Amino acid sequence: MSYCTAIESMPESRKNLHKNYHDKLYGFPIHDDNELFCRLVLEINQAGLSWETILKKEISFRKAYHNFDIKKVASYGDLDRERLLSDSGIIRNKLKVNAAIENAKTILQLQKEFGSFEKWIEHHHPKTKEEWVKLFKKTFKFTGGEIVNEFLMSIGYLPGAHEADCKTYKKVLETNPMWLKK
Repeated sequence: MSYCTAIESMPESRKNLHKNYHDKLYGFPIHDDNELFCRLVLEINQAGLSWETILKKEISFRKAYHNFDIKKVASYGDLDRERLLSDSGIIRNKLKVNAAIENAKTILQLQKEFGSFEKWIEHHHPKTKEEWVKLFKKTFKFTGGEIVNEFLMSIGYLPGAHEADCKTYKKVLETNPMWLKK
């Protein structure tokens, strides 16, 4: 069952949380590096958990990670790691916390070389899912096939976030010509 279809069958108490993400963010391009970093961190933290868990904790993640300011997160030290690992509002997993910090450092390097994280992604587009996974595993920490696939679908670099009969699909196509380049 697709995400589009699954939302329609959810109870109202869960539907609004998912619908906002699905209708306004999922599959749409992101042009701000801090927001791209945010999406990568959220996708990494979703591994082994439900997306609903991550959506419920997004505000706490933003507070804990200084609104995903890449420079600030890249400068985190041991005290910040301890703070994050004791923060019940986020996912307290040492590998995921360390990945966020190390990936922020990597993105700073990519920004120096390519001008932005977004431009680094654009530089490599288009690729197959398998090629993207290989590139991300070589470049970033804690990025397996599902994480890379969901991250790239969620920002419009891989198709599949919406089915053709989904109302949001047409909106994504209007704002995202990347879907036309597979």
